[in-house]
Amino acid sequence: MKKLALAALVASLVPAAAAAQVTIKLGTLAPQGSTWHELLKDLGQRWEQASNGQVKLRIYAGGTQGSEGDMVRKMGIGQLQATAITGVGMHDVIPEPQVMSVPFLFDDAAQVECALEKLRPKMEQALDRRGLVALHWSRIGAVTLFCSKPYRTPAEAKDAKVWAWEGDPKSVDAYRAAGFHPVVLAATDIVPSLQTGMIDCVPNIPLYVLTARLFDKARYMLDVPWSYMVGATLVRKDAWERIPADLRPKLLAVAVELGAKVDSEVKRLNDDAISAMQRQGAEVVKGDAAAWRSAMEKSWPIVRGGVIPAEFFDEAKAARDQCRTAAKRK
Repeated sequence: MKKLALAALVASLVPAAAAAQVTIKLGTLAPQGSTWHELLKDLGQRWEQASNGQVKLRIYAGGTQGSEGDMVRKMGIGQLQATAITGVGMHDVIPEPQVMSVPFLFDDAAQVECALEKLRPKMEQALDRRGLVALHWSRIGAVTLFCSKPYRTPAEAKDAKVWAWEGDPKSVDAYRAAGFHPVVLAATDIVPSLQTGMIDCVPNIPLYVLTARLFDKARYMLDVPWSYMVGATLVRKDAWERIPADLRPKLLAVAVELGAKVDSEVKRLNDDAISAMQRQGAEVVKGDAAAWRSAMEKSWPIVRGGVIPAEFFDEAKAARDQCRTAAKRK
């Protein structure tokens, strides 16, 4: 009888243990083998170790789950439980993070970092209302313009076809206000569109352009930073809360640690990417920074209220001004 009772006890525990295991499916555009993909792989390994196998992270990299908008929609219906996306792609979730990527709103990466710390609590509150948790925020790098011709000024680029993110019509209007010809495409369609001449220019960070081999066709890089790209790794709150409460702080700490490690390397990685592309025939084009800034500032009235809530846009500008003042005092 004792043996039967013990067997019954063991059998009753097996389903509970199985139920405790959580598999989180995560999609990302990060190319296979890229720095961000390696970060996510490390994250999965560390989570599995920290949870003794209770939590598994299954990664779908390289756009295999579609565009960032597609991945957000798949999160909405539970096909994915997490995604690592840029602030632009996050516009399908909440619009506020896209303020960090407004062309010429911020002066440099240090100012972006300062402003992000001021704005992050409100952005995370907005995510929480949508049932999402930000595991960590990523500093992805400076966005520059890569083109098939060496455009030095907006006037020279007036006939250029510039890639614009799919699913954000007001951003398209903003490009037009700045004097450009936007072509709306999913990120997964950039390479074939460059090859066919459907687009001439792609604003993106050097490391992504190198990894995705976009510079094979868009080999002229403007030396004027347009904006600064941030992103986040998001997980559905219901999936996150299926993880035992005592494990969540440990897993979050791992995510923050690994994210900070990559952030510290981003500038070097992007600089190395530029050098690598130059060795393979890419050229850096000296641009007229004042002319580009003047052109892109014409887009701000549309971005404010159209792409980003007006109140939050104003808060971002105020945070920027506070960061400028603090930097001058140092």
